[in-house]
Order: sequence, then C-alpha cells, then structure tokens
Amino acid sequence: MKQLLLVEDNDMIVKGLSYALRQEQFQVHVCNTAREAENLAGSVVFDIAILDIGLPDGSGYDICRYLKSIDSELPVIFLTAKDEETDVVTGFDAGADDYVIKPFRNRELLSRINNALRRYKKGGSMLTSGALSFDPDQGIVYRDGVEVPLTALEFRIVSYLFQNQGRTVSREQILSRIWDISGNFVNDNTLTVSIKRIREKLGPESVITVKGLGYRIEKGGTSK
Repeated sequence: MKQLLLVEDNDMIVKGLSYALRQEQFQVHVCNTAREAENLAGSVVFDIAILDIGLPDGSGYDICRYLKSIDSELPVIFLTAKDEETDVVTGFDAGADDYVIKPFRNRELLSRINNALRRYKKGGSMLTSGALSFDPDQGIVYRDGVEVPLTALEFRIVSYLFQNQGRTVSREQILSRIWDISGNFVNDNTLTVSIKRIREKLGPESVITVKGLGYRIEKGGTSK
C-alpha cells in the first residue's frame, strides 16, 4: 500500500479526497499545518506528497523543499487555488513534479498521482526481515519465499511496520494510521488480536514487542 502525505487545511477537500485515495489503496496521512507535515516526515517513509500552498502556519513551497531535502526522489504535487504564473513557476522551482489548480476532479488528480509514481518507480524495492520479504509494489508478504495470505487489516499493519522498518512505532501511531475494511478506525483490542494473528502467520519473531514503547520489524537480517 502506497503511503501518501496530504497537507491540506480544507476539511471538505480532505474528506472527499481521502476517501477517493483510500478506494485506490493509498494509505493517506493527513496534516493540516506545515509543522504537522514536517514532524510526520521524520517518522514515515512516503511514496508521494500532495501539498496545498497556503497553510495556517507556513507555505507548501517550504514543505516541498523540506521533503525533497529528506528524499530528493519523492514525487510532490501541489494542489492549490493559486493559479498565477509566478505561483506555478515557484512551485516547480521548489521541486514539484506537478501542479494542479483547484477546483479539481478526483479522477484527473488520481491519474496525475499514478503518473508521478510511475516516473519514480524503481526496481529492487523488496524489503526483507529475516525469513520475511515484503513487496510494497505488489502488496504481497512472503515467508521463506512463499506468499502468506493476510486479511486487509493485517496487511495494513504489516505494511505500516515495514514502511517504518527498523523503527519502533507505538500502538497509538499504528491505530492512527489504520482502519478496517469499512473505513472505520480499529480499537486497541482489535490491534492486539491482529498482532497475535500476524505472528501466527509470519512467525513469532516477525513483529518485535518493545516493552512500553510499541512494535518493530527489523531490517535485513534475522529478527530476534
């Protein structure tokens, strides 16, 4: 599942666009301010970012430059009402890959997102941890080379842990990023049961519990 950063302070746009993106199997991370976006960028590996320019505490141009300083190959699309030529030029100069003017059509924006992702697509994106392999492009988890069937919720948890591979993420972080098949946020008990089932399928060493902090999937070699 692709990790998408959406920085937008208009609640109606956020609600409608987030729904459309989730239907296309994007995991949407919403930030309403520049500060939230910069803080989140330090803990989540994004596949693409959609940025408004006018934000309550800053500019989307600055967020774009900051994101590109972390990952120069991160696709960035501006989604804004600013349609002057100088605004568009400033956006591209900041490192944007595309510039979409509001109001916009969801299907057109989704097409532009997919085009940007294709331009940046690289081979060899398989992530490994011990006997486990995760193919984020295909959305498949393998154990010892054999595909392991996971429920939609289990896959979202494993995907989030792999996207933060090597980092410990708290239960609160996981709960804030995942939802069930109906689009509802899951509760703490459901997360506990899901982690247990993931370990049953992938092996007891697959997801590490860091007492008092959260969970982690190790990078590369065998997990302990």
